[in-house]
Parts: sequence; structure tokens; C-alpha cells
Amino acid sequence: MICKKERAYQGYRIVEAEYLKLQKEIRAMEDSLTLLRKLGVHDYETQAEMINQQLAIEIAKGNKRGIDALDQKLETLALYGGPYVSLRDALEYEKKQLSFVKAKYEEAKIDASAILPQKFVVENGVKSERKAYPIRWIIVSISVLSTWFMMILVIILMERIPVTLRNLRKTTL
Repeated sequence: MICKKERAYQGYRIVEAEYLKLQKEIRAMEDSLTLLRKLGVHDYETQAEMINQQLAIEIAKGNKRGIDALDQKLETLALYGGPYVSLRDALEYEKKQLSFVKAKYEEAKIDASAILPQKFVVENGVKSERKAYPIRWIIVSISVLSTWFMMILVIILMERIPVTLRNLRKTTL
């Protein structure tokens, strides 16, 4: 039979493996992004916008050499821009996941290494000086008095209703 400490340690090993795997994947993605940056793709959206603006300026000037240089940069962006954007977005997602897994990792590490007692005594029990519940005779007295009061009200109403009805008949005739 597996005790609580062994289960906590197994859970810790599983979370640790996932944490290390995510760190390795993130390092690989960052290395790939570094390689793409060396090839000339730094921020795809901004670069594409700026190169297109500059290309329009060079076309307006009629600068053939500038147009060729910008076309070459656009080809590089076209070739490596898609993988750059995919890697960047995946890296952002994986970093969020790493943050979540790291919290679980720290929690599992504490569970596996901490020695917690199985029994917690908050406070010793003490017998109260008097009853915590209301006294029965008070409840019974209040019930009898309220019933008696309601009965008197009903009797008064019963005697008044026929008198009121008779007065109504006399006034309508």
C-alpha cells in the first residue's frame, strides 16, 4: 500500500518532468527565434510595414538599387515571416503554461518534502457554563400568549362582521 508521502513524491516527480520538458521546449523555441533574427526577421509585422513604406518611397524616387535591396528584404520576410510569427505566438503560450506548471511544481515540491502531522488540534473542548439553546418554558409561554391573542382577535372580528352586514342591508334598502 502506498502511503501519502510516497504519493506526494510520485506527483512531484511527474510535475518536475513536465516542468523540465516545458523549459527545454522553450529553450528550443528561443534558439529558433534567435536563428530567425540572425536571418533578418526581428518583428515581422513592423518590419513588413516599414519595408513596404520605404519601397514606395524608393519607387517614387526611381532608385533601382534601393528597390532591389528592399525586394530582397521582403523575400526574406516572406520566407521566414510565417515561421517567426508561429514560433513567437507558441513561445508566448508556452511561457504562460510554464508559469502555471511552475506553481504546481513548487506546490508538489513542498508536499513531497514537508512533514505534516495527520492530526490537528485547534482548541480543546470545554463544557459551557449554561445551555446554549433557549429555555423551553419561554418558548411555550410565548406560543400560548400569541395563540390567546389571535383567538381574541378572531372572536372580535366574528362578532363585528354580522353587525356590519346588517347595517349594510339597512342602508341599501
